[in-house]
Order: sequence, then C-alpha cells, then structure tokens
Amino acid sequence: MRLFHGDSRQERSVHVFRRALAGLGVTSMFLAFGIVTAGVASAATQTVSVTALGYVPNTSSVAVGDSIGFVNGDLVVHEVAFNKKSGVTCSANPLVLQPGGYGQCSFHSPGTYSYSDPTMKNKTYSGTVVVSKVSPSVSLAVTPGVAAYGRLERLSGTVSDQRSGENVQILAQACGQAGASTVGNVTTTTGGNFVFSAKPLNKTVYSAKVKSAASNNVLAQVKPREALRRISVNRYTLRVFAAARFAGRYVTLQRFNTSLRRWVNVRNVTLRANSSGTAPTVISSATFTAKLAGRQRVRTVLPQVEAGSCYLFSISNAVYNR
Repeated sequence: MRLFHGDSRQERSVHVFRRALAGLGVTSMFLAFGIVTAGVASAATQTVSVTALGYVPNTSSVAVGDSIGFVNGDLVVHEVAFNKKSGVTCSANPLVLQPGGYGQCSFHSPGTYSYSDPTMKNKTYSGTVVVSKVSPSVSLAVTPGVAAYGRLERLSGTVSDQRSGENVQILAQACGQAGASTVGNVTTTTGGNFVFSAKPLNKTVYSAKVKSAASNNVLAQVKPREALRRISVNRYTLRVFAAARFAGRYVTLQRFNTSLRRWVNVRNVTLRANSSGTAPTVISSATFTAKLAGRQRVRTVLPQVEAGSCYLFSISNAVYNR
C-alpha cells in the first residue's frame, strides 16, 4: 500500500477525495453540485464549490445586492477570506467551512473582490467576484386616479437605491399628444421617496425618470366638472368646465325616485358656448326648465358618448327643484 509520506496537505486531500469519489462512482464536480442541489443553491444568487482541486468557478460576476454561496465539497476544512473588509458581508467572519458546510457572502458596493483560503498555498484556492453597479429602478403611483377637471392628482414613487437628493423628472402625455413631455422635477427625500402634484387637463399618462431609469406608466383620468344651480322653482343653470368645448352636446337631467330608490331620466339638455372661461378652461353652459311635482332632488349627467375619448362621463351635484 502506498503511503503519502512527504505529500502536502493538499495532495493528501486530493488522494483521499478521489478515492472516496471512486468508491461512490461519481466525479468531484457532480458531488459538489449535488450538495448544492440538496437545498443550498436557492439561498444565493450564485454558488461557488470548494473542491479538493480549488474553487469552481474561481471567477464570478454579480450585481450590488446579490450574494455568493460557498459550499465545501472537500473532505477537509476550508476558509474563505476576502481581501476587502468593506462592501462585503459574510454569514460568518472568517467564513470557515466544515466538510459539507455552507456559507454566504453578500455584496453592497461595486468593485472587484478577491478571496482565498489562507490555509492553502495552491493558487487554485483563490477567486474573484466582480460586483457591478445596478441602475436604480423607479416606481410610480397616482392618487386618486380619477378626478374632476381642475382637481389635483398626487404622483408618488420611490427610487430603488433609496437615496435622498436625487432629481426625478416627471413626464406627461396628455390625450391627443404625440409624445410625452417634461412637466416638472422633484427631489427625492429619505428612503428615495418623492411626491409631485399634477393637474391634468384631460386623460393623461404620467411617468418618472431618474437618470437613465424610467418608471412604469400611470393613468390619470379626468371628468368634466359640472356645476348645477337652481335659479327658481323648476328652473336651473348648468356650467360644465373642461379643457374642451362641449357646446352642441347634451347632458341628461335626472330626478331621484324615492319609491324606486334610483335616479330616472327626465329630459336631455343641449349645452351652449360660454365666453366666461379662461384658457385653458372652456365653459359650456345651459339654462333650462323642468316641471316636477313636489320637492325632488335633480342632477345632470354627461354620458360617455358625449364626453368623448379624452374624458370620463361626469355627474353634477344634486339640488332640489324647489
């Protein structure tokens, strides 16, 4: 029987490791990855196997926030030591791996991180992790999402790098426009959060941009604002506010049926031009009568077919007929 007299620790490990593998009828690579498949690979973005021949692979590329998992497939204890003390956090420091053991290191800053096993002199026990900077992502939401003309919409979002003081560009594409244009800028606060108040003139798609990162699109819907007023018994005046002309279109006058507990149609009313609006606001109005018995609540409705593609249907305030 051959003795390993004079062999180095690494050579003895290799011989023992190969004999064990031969007895099992598997290869070192298969064993290493078999251990990973057993349930540790899912714990990290990438996995490095520590074998009797060194690290496999010995070069890895990840992004900031990702992790490397180290699994010891050798029959002796191994250590993973990084040359940088900042930007990397390991589950144990130093990361000492018993045979079959597993440890994980996470990376928080871009750069090149070299690591080695200080207990081994062979160059195969050295590796490199290249960590790239990740471009921030931007999320965006709109509240309430549907508002009457002239009311504010609240755009809020977060930049994934959570930095404060970053400039956020707000873009909008209004109904009928060929493309989006910048409508304002806002600066992120603590946690990368930002808030922007917008007053869309009609149906508008908003987005946010931070450097080269663009957010998701959000839709702000707008309803014409209807103001109904009773000027005498069964006589009313209505004004419709929007950034569009509704003269020539109609609204439907409705009354509330208390026995049926629902609104029922009374008559259609044609809107006319009104010169009192100040750009971009256009006012369409009508003065009309409707003879109703007793005291009843009435309102007007601008149906979707009359509102058009750039606005939602709208409902006025309710008033009593007398």
